[in-house]
Amino acid sequence: MNVQFAAGFAMGVGAIGTGIGVGLACGMGVLAMGRNPSAGSLIRTNMVLGMVFSESIAIFSLVIAMIILFVPLQV
Repeated sequence: MNVQFAAGFAMGVGAIGTGIGVGLACGMGVLAMGRNPSAGSLIRTNMVLGMVFSESIAIFSLVIAMIILFVPLQV
């Protein structure tokens, strides 16, 4: 039972962090594009790059959760 809790906790923390990061990136990017529309393409490129790095944290936490679930513990 503790293994399933640990995997769920790892995935939950990773998903919460990713959600906050993507939300902040999108919000600030749209705000910046609204203030300076001529720099929209540069802002959009940097925003998408930041979102990709933030989403990679969710993928890493998913991998860690799968490792916790399916790799037997050697004590």
